[in-house]
Amino acid sequence: MTFSKTGLVAVSLAALIASGCSTSRFSSMDDQQPAPLTPAPAGTVTGNQLPPPAAPGTADASQFPTAPANGQVASLPPDGSAPAGAPDLTAASVAGVWNASVSGQSCKVATPQTKFGAGYRAGPLHCPPPIDGIKSWNVAGKQLTLYDENGGTLARLYSSGGEKFDGQTSTGLPISLTR
Repeated sequence: MTFSKTGLVAVSLAALIASGCSTSRFSSMDDQQPAPLTPAPAGTVTGNQLPPPAAPGTADASQFPTAPANGQVASLPPDGSAPAGAPDLTAASVAGVWNASVSGQSCKVATPQTKFGAGYRAGPLHCPPPIDGIKSWNVAGKQLTLYDENGGTLARLYSSGGEKFDGQTSTGLPISLTR
């Protein structure tokens, strides 16, 4: 019995292909089930009554940071008008990157002179609410106003000298910007 070279190659190739299709290297995975997961610990749940909410204006003062007693923070008059001696503002005096502090939490706010809506675009960076929603800003007279995406006022600030603005958010939180 003699085989031609071509026939021998063809038979060898067919044997290789057939053996590759019938490999058993994955069959062991089909037969195994994964190990069961350990159940989460089950504890007991207890319920207690929460204390009643504080009446408006009677919040525990320890919850809020206190202003420094050194006179460095300008307080706003109760009617929201500019503090005595606050300078008139220009867009150029506000443009830049600011360190913002909202109720003791810090972040950065960029105020470029890029036109946006009725003012200029703004960009908060890792800011707490509501300042995380700043989308634009504008100046009018002595006041710097920060706006949300719908044009709603988020905060009003006034220059308190040098490279610093103080004011409050629309929710009454103290806010300051410094460079």
